[in-house]
Amino acid sequence: MKFGGTSVADAERLKRAARRIVAAREEGKNVVAVLSARGKTTDELVSLAQEMSDNPDPREMDMLLSTGERISCALCAMAINDLGHRAISLTGSQAGIVTDTSHTKARILDVRADRIRTALDEGLIVLVAGFQGVSTSQDVTTLGRGGSDTTAVALAAAVEADVCEIYTDVTGVFSADPRIVPDARKLDVVSFEEMLEMASSGAKVLQLRSVEYARNHGVRIHCRSSFEDAPGTFVVGEQETMEHALITAVAHSTDEARLSLVGVPDEPGAAAKIFTALADANCNVDMIIQNEPLELGRKAEVSFTVPRDDVRAAQTALQPIVAELGIDSIDTLPEMGKVSIVGAGMKSHPGVAAKVFQVLAEERINIEMISTSPIKISCVIAAAEVPTAVRALHSAFELGADGIVAEAPIGEQAR
Repeated sequence: MKFGGTSVADAERLKRAARRIVAAREEGKNVVAVLSARGKTTDELVSLAQEMSDNPDPREMDMLLSTGERISCALCAMAINDLGHRAISLTGSQAGIVTDTSHTKARILDVRADRIRTALDEGLIVLVAGFQGVSTSQDVTTLGRGGSDTTAVALAAAVEADVCEIYTDVTGVFSADPRIVPDARKLDVVSFEEMLEMASSGAKVLQLRSVEYARNHGVRIHCRSSFEDAPGTFVVGEQETMEHALITAVAHSTDEARLSLVGVPDEPGAAAKIFTALADANCNVDMIIQNEPLELGRKAEVSFTVPRDDVRAAQTALQPIVAELGIDSIDTLPEMGKVSIVGAGMKSHPGVAAKVFQVLAEERINIEMISTSPIKISCVIAAAEVPTAVRALHSAFELGADGIVAEAPIGEQAR
């Protein structure tokens, strides 16, 4: 059971989470709960760091940021003990979560869950601080924004849990962001592949790496509300889902930035040097377009998108490459967005891309970049136009509650 920051934001919500954990234990289940930092605690800790330094040391940032989740776990353990059950709170390192050495964006390498199993055998409820672990060099590390989801899925895999329940402030995964599309529909079930594409396209209900980990280790996820008991959305293997609709959801992001390298030598190895430098700086590149020169000896242009938070790191990483290759300039457009349609059904249906482009054209929205996969089409557009694009695509593909024919209760089947 994983509880997000809004689910533990104040004393009453933390006690509600404790009661939910205890209820599961009283049903005879062994329970491991992962807690996020309370409310805006992580943002407040980041602000404290920025008061001290314009460029805080990443190792010390991890030491600082890891405290928020520990506070939540200790307080929740106190509440559970007052409810008559025994609970023990553990840090990520105490829980056996081993990561690589990439501070602030570490990846889990192993989960040595012996201490958790021992505590469960003794009848304890185990609370684990999310978002953190210990590196192979014995330093505290954090997993990046949303990392508590990954902590929960990794622990669920390690202890072979029946299900990993992700409790949040929404009732499940929707066909679009309900704040933008009022008639967005809650999905009973989605496949890992669809959820991966949605998460990579900006859907913030589940963190991308947590879904990757769940797919790779066969962990069933149940994303549901902290504030009501109704079933949410099950994320399961494709073999467990029924036949998919053509399009499942419209996802979006307004946190994109586009960098264009102008005057790149048209020679073998240039792209490798550019993107190796970005990888070494831990910059997550999404879309890439290279415009080949029409004439021999002319220079090319390479454009790509990164999260807006990675722009400074990307520019810094590319400076030596710009000098080495003789690249003319780096042009940056920070206010970009991305809109994507996702659906396993589009694998066998032609004409989906044409419809997407036609809908955006009718809204007079210019497409800057395009990328596709067998179950996703993504378009980079101006950030200000994202809400209009999401609503238009959601309507055009009839994804609202009125446009869907009811099927069997898939969520119950998935359970």
